[in-house]
Amino acid sequence: MQHKLKGNMAACVCAKHGLSSSKTSRIYRLHRSLAPSSVCIQRAAEIQSVRASTNATVASQHSEKYCLDLVRSRDYEGFLSSLLLPVEARRSSLALRAFNVELAQVKDSVSQKSIGLMRMQFWKTAIEEIYRDDPPNQPISTELCRAVRTHSLTKRWLLRIVTEREKDLNDRAYRNIQELETYSENTQSSLLYLLLECLGVKNVHADHAASHIGKAQGIVTCLRAIPYHSSRRKVYLPMDICMLHSASQEDFIRGSREQNVRDVVYNIASQTHVHLQHARSFNHNVPAAATPAFLQTVRVIFYYFKG
Repeated sequence: MQHKLKGNMAACVCAKHGLSSSKTSRIYRLHRSLAPSSVCIQRAAEIQSVRASTNATVASQHSEKYCLDLVRSRDYEGFLSSLLLPVEARRSSLALRAFNVELAQVKDSVSQKSIGLMRMQFWKTAIEEIYRDDPPNQPISTELCRAVRTHSLTKRWLLRIVTEREKDLNDRAYRNIQELETYSENTQSSLLYLLLECLGVKNVHADHAASHIGKAQGIVTCLRAIPYHSSRRKVYLPMDICMLHSASQEDFIRGSREQNVRDVVYNIASQTHVHLQHARSFNHNVPAAATPAFLQTVRVIFYYFKG
């Protein structure tokens, strides 16, 4: 009796909406046939989302490895120093050093200044895009963007490194020791300021120490590069000091070890000592957390006394 009543009620509902029982049956079967498809679509979307996440992870790992390999092959001392940093700053340090290496090798890797300028412009644009959270699809840019997001790095230091490297494309000797110090401040010291930010250090004494250590690093790097530059018939030593000791560019290109050449090197190296002494004067006021950023000072001291 109940089944009969339910059947009559269903018939009444179908009649009310102008549907026959056969049409209702077809609609029901159609609904059943479509239901699995909607599930498949949902699952396909989930799979696609997982794949996208996996691809992003793989790309991130590739970018990290690219920076690590670049620094290890081109700046081994910087690579070792980065490994000794706290874990939370290590990856960002490698990104910054890879960025520095990339810019440093532009000068020697291009045949025309215009090409070098184009590459520098790429990095200026890339930095602007990084701070809009839209980095170009390039490994160093990707890692740099991550470092900027993680540590809120100051854009001015990054741009200053690019601008100074761009000026260096003029390929001429420094007119005096002050020009070499300015170059070192804008490149090496700026990198140290960024490393301090990665370590979460905001301290005026640490910044002053970084300024002097960066200048010392730049001067030592210039001296260490004399054999390499001489082999390419290039001399970038401060001209005023060379003139003071009557040392010509040809003396360095020939690899002369005469006293006047030694005096030039000694005079320039003495400025390294001055900056190291200034850096040491801040020792008691620099927080311990800043110490890892200055690990490469060991290299500067080693080459200073070795020379």
